[in-house]
Amino acid sequence: MSIIKSAATVGGFTMISRVLGFLRDVLIAALVGTGPVAEAFVVAFRIPNLFRRLFGEGAFNAAFVPLFAKQLEHEGKEPAVLFAEEALAGLVLVLLIFSATAITFMPALAYLQAPGFADDAAKFDLTVLMSRIAFPYLAFMSVTAMLGGILNSLHRFTAAAAAPVLLNIVMIVVMSVLTFGGWKADAQTGKIMVWAVSFGGLAQLLMLWFAVRNAGIRLRFVRPRYTSGVQRLVQLGVPGVIAGGIAQINLVISTAFASMQDGAAPWLYYADRVYQLPLGVVGVAIGIVLLPELSRQLRAGNIQAVDKSQNRSLEFSLFLTIPAAIALMAIPRPIIQVLFERGAFNSTDTTASALALGAYAVGLPAFVLIKIFSPGFFAREDTKTPMYFAGVGVLVNIVMALALFTFFNHVGIAMAASIAAWVNATLLGVVLTRRGFFKTDKRLRKNLVLILLNSLLMGAILLLINHFTFEYFTRQTMFIARVGLLGAIVAIGAGLYFVVCHFTGVFKLADFKAAFRRNK
Repeated sequence: MSIIKSAATVGGFTMISRVLGFLRDVLIAALVGTGPVAEAFVVAFRIPNLFRRLFGEGAFNAAFVPLFAKQLEHEGKEPAVLFAEEALAGLVLVLLIFSATAITFMPALAYLQAPGFADDAAKFDLTVLMSRIAFPYLAFMSVTAMLGGILNSLHRFTAAAAAPVLLNIVMIVVMSVLTFGGWKADAQTGKIMVWAVSFGGLAQLLMLWFAVRNAGIRLRFVRPRYTSGVQRLVQLGVPGVIAGGIAQINLVISTAFASMQDGAAPWLYYADRVYQLPLGVVGVAIGIVLLPELSRQLRAGNIQAVDKSQNRSLEFSLFLTIPAAIALMAIPRPIIQVLFERGAFNSTDTTASALALGAYAVGLPAFVLIKIFSPGFFAREDTKTPMYFAGVGVLVNIVMALALFTFFNHVGIAMAASIAAWVNATLLGVVLTRRGFFKTDKRLRKNLVLILLNSLLMGAILLLINHFTFEYFTRQTMFIARVGLLGAIVAIGAGLYFVVCHFTGVFKLADFKAAFRRNK
C-alpha cells in the first residue's frame, strides 16, 4: 500500500471525525456560547488533551512505534507482543500515578492553565470540577494511542483512524439532548458535557482493544517490569516526553494569556477547531503513516525508498495544505459565521474567532511540516533533536505572545503560535537536510513553487468574491442560503486551484490513480 493511499484512509476517517467535530462544536457554541461555562469547558477539555498528547499520541508513540516495528521486523511476532505488553504495563502504571496526582492538585493545574479565572471564584471552581471529571480521558486516550501505534505498525490504519469518530458521536448525542431539551448554560450542563468526554474516550479504547485482537495481537496485563526493552523505550521516550511537554507549554501559554481577556479562550478554541481540519486530515494523517513506513524502509536499508517517501509525502501534504491556509486567510469570517453563529454565539464572537483563524492559518503549513519532518528523526530513534527544537519554539512563542498580546489581544496569541511553528519546522528541515536524511528532488522543488503561485491566484479570487458577498453572511440571510453561498465560494476556489494545478503539471489525475493502485 502506498503512503498516499494509506494517508487517504487515515485522512478520510479524520475528515469524517472533524466534520462530526464541527457539528459537535456548533451545538456547543449554540448552547453555551462564549460565556463562563464555555470558558471552563475549553480549559477542562484542554488539560487532559495536553497530557494525552504528551503520554500517548506524541512522545510515547514516537519512541514505541520504531521499537515495536523493529522487533516485528527482525525477531517476529511473539517478541514484539511481549515488548508491547511490557510497554503497556509501564504506561498504565505511570498514567495511574500521574492521574491520581493531577486530580488531587487540580486547582494548581487549573490556575496554571487559566490564571485569569482566579478573579471569578465560581468560574474557577467550575473549571477545577470539570477538569477532574474529564481527566480519565487522558488515561483512556493514551492507551488508545498505543494500541493505534500497534495497528499502524501492522499497516492497519482504518480502526485507529476511525476511533475518534466515536467521541464526536457521543458528544453530538449528548449535546443534542441538552440543546433540544432546553438546558441552559449553567454548571450542570458543563458537568454533563465533560462526563460525555470521558465516556467517549472509554468507547475509543474498547474499539481499538478489539481491533488489536482481531489483528492477531492478544495483549495480556502483566506486572510492570523494567526490562531491557522498557529501558530502551524510556531512553527514547524521556527526550520525547520533554519535547512533547515543551511543545504543550505553547498551549498552556496560549490559554493563560487568553484567560486574561473575557471570551478569548472560546474564540481561540473555535478558530483552532477549523484550522485543525486540514492539519488533521493531511499533516497528522501523513505523519501517522510515514513513521512506520520510514522505520521499515530504514531497517531494510532502502535509502532510495526513504528519500522518495519523504519527498512525495511533503509534496502531497503541501499540495493540499498551502491552498487551505490561504483560503482560511482569505475568507475566515464567512466560515466562522456559517459554522458557529447561532444561539449564544453572536456576530462579535464571529469577528473575534475569524481574526484568530486567519492568524492560525499563517502557521498551518508549518504545523504540517513538523508532522512530516519529525518521523525522519523518530524512525532513526532520535527523539532528542526534536526536543531541542521544540524548546526553541516555546521560547519564541513566549516572547512573541508577550509582545503581540499587548497590541492585538487574542489574535496576537494565535500569531505567536504560528511564528513558533515556523521556527520549529525550519530547524527540523534544515538539520534533517544537513545530516543527509532528507534530499529534495527536482520534482518537489519545481512543484512547490507552482503550488504557492497557484494558491496565491486562488486566494486573490477568493478575496474578490468575499468583497462582493460579505454582506450576505449575517443572521438576516437564511441559513440555507449562507451554507449554499459558502459552499459555492469554496467550490469555485478549489475548482480553480485544481484546474490550474492540472494545466501547470503540478498534479494530474493519473498521478492520483497511480498512487492509489500502487502496492508495497
